[in-house]
Amino acid sequence: MTQYESIIGLETHIQLNTQSKIFCSCKADSWLDAPNSNICPVCTGLPGVLPVLNRKAVEKAMLLASAMQAEIQPVSFFDRKNYFYPDLPKGYQISQYDMPLARGGFIDLPIPDSTGQNTTSYTRRIGITKLHLEEDAGKTKNIGGERQIDFNRCGVPLVEMVTGPDLRTAEEAAHYLFRLRQLLRWIDISEGDMEKGHLRCDANVSIRPVGVDYLNPKTEIKNVNSIDAVRDAISKEIERQIRETEAGQKIEAWTLEWDEDRGILKKMRSKETEADYRYFREPDLLALRIDDAWQNEVVSIQPELPLQRRQRFMNAYQLPEYDADILTSEKKLSDFFETATKAYPGDSKKISNWIMNDLLRILKDRNMQIDQMQLQPADLVEIITMVENGLINTSTGKSLIEKVEDSHQRPSEIVRSENLTRVSDESAIISACKEVLAENPTEVASYKAGKPTLMGWFVGQVMRKTKGKTDPEKAKEIFETLLH
Repeated sequence: MTQYESIIGLETHIQLNTQSKIFCSCKADSWLDAPNSNICPVCTGLPGVLPVLNRKAVEKAMLLASAMQAEIQPVSFFDRKNYFYPDLPKGYQISQYDMPLARGGFIDLPIPDSTGQNTTSYTRRIGITKLHLEEDAGKTKNIGGERQIDFNRCGVPLVEMVTGPDLRTAEEAAHYLFRLRQLLRWIDISEGDMEKGHLRCDANVSIRPVGVDYLNPKTEIKNVNSIDAVRDAISKEIERQIRETEAGQKIEAWTLEWDEDRGILKKMRSKETEADYRYFREPDLLALRIDDAWQNEVVSIQPELPLQRRQRFMNAYQLPEYDADILTSEKKLSDFFETATKAYPGDSKKISNWIMNDLLRILKDRNMQIDQMQLQPADLVEIITMVENGLINTSTGKSLIEKVEDSHQRPSEIVRSENLTRVSDESAIISACKEVLAENPTEVASYKAGKPTLMGWFVGQVMRKTKGKTDPEKAKEIFETLLH
């Protein structure tokens, strides 16, 4: 069998989180609104209306272009893209064609080691061919055997970003979408939620024999609404193309639909060409002109980007790659870590351990975001410092995080009010250990008969007696002495 490599390019549609739609004042995000309740004559294409461009949509698109290191064009135009679908009331979509908002750009994509070592195996540079603004169409739904149309989404601002044919595996495509979603949220231009349609992806897939440089006909996969679905659909299509090619069949340029429930691809139609859309300049909109002053004003608010911060955390704070990846998964989380680290004179890895082992668990359990917590970076530093200075033990320190959340008090106030200071008097600990042994003769006999796992149980009883204020390691040492 011939060895093949897959050639994958992604077209992503990114819903911008503006308050209003791109050409009218209707609310942009109508995910929870009743069907056809958030529309007006402009976004439904009634005769005689005129579009007015949303400045915020342009600025958010410029931020993304800058983050992708694309070249923002000083002059771009809007065009009419003609096609006749039931959910497109005008019969055309206002988009950008040959003179888009931005060209070029790239993202260097770190691909993790597949062996589970939490390190980067290699870096793949994914080029961007163009980035442009456009309006969204409506949505067709199958309800009770009927095709029903909801126009709420018409006119929602989108950025379409097209990669080059630079991805080689379904796994790389999934990592690209993960990093893109992270970036969108980081620079606050989109929620990036694929299930809500904030981020949508079409995948172009072809195969070729290893070692050649030409491109074969590609198929386009549509209607995939999660990163896992993109990975699965691309994998299935690569397998199908190899199977068909090996059987002597020709790969045709079809548009395919991913059936999530059945996990299969279905043919929708033959793939459209650009000629089918009959693009021409949008006559109701002037050219979009972006001068240096406007561009500099917008780009100046760009924060340090996640992959840059990830690398800096590894270099400046000597964090393992795994820690840096977790801590830069969200901007507010990485800000929390860095603020705590700057206030803490010790090893940054200790701050990282507390955040990843304890703070993230509490956030998950309580379904909270880091910026919703009462606990501030200074509070975490105070807790760690009290543990290091021997004022409280580690288990008390961990419980303090939740106590801060529940009481809205500072850690030192809780330690004073609840008398949580660690028992450091060795005679008091010895006395508590002796009480445990005297109260539990059966367990003492079992331990001495060869059941060493009871040591943890004995320590736990002392911790209960002293309300968690005993150093468990010290208690263990005393028990070992008393039991021998």
